[in-house]
Amino acid sequence: MPIYEYRCLGCGHEYEELVAATAPAPDCPKCGGEGERLISATTIGGNDSVPDVHGHGCCGDRPGSRGCVPGSCCGKA
Repeated sequence: MPIYEYRCLGCGHEYEELVAATAPAPDCPKCGGEGERLISATTIGGNDSVPDVHGHGCCGDRPGSRGCVPGSCCGKA
């Protein structure tokens, strides 16, 4: 099952959940409000990427990697 990112329509809290692709958005763990699935950027770099502060793996700081993608979640580019 993939991990999806969600935002609560009530309080704006953003959270991640491991759910089936066809499952409805889980309720907000903070307030119990309705969640909406966010569109996530595709991770580029494969196994040579280093997890960023969020654990998404969008930074490529290892030798031979492609580096950060402009607009990625690591904010380096």
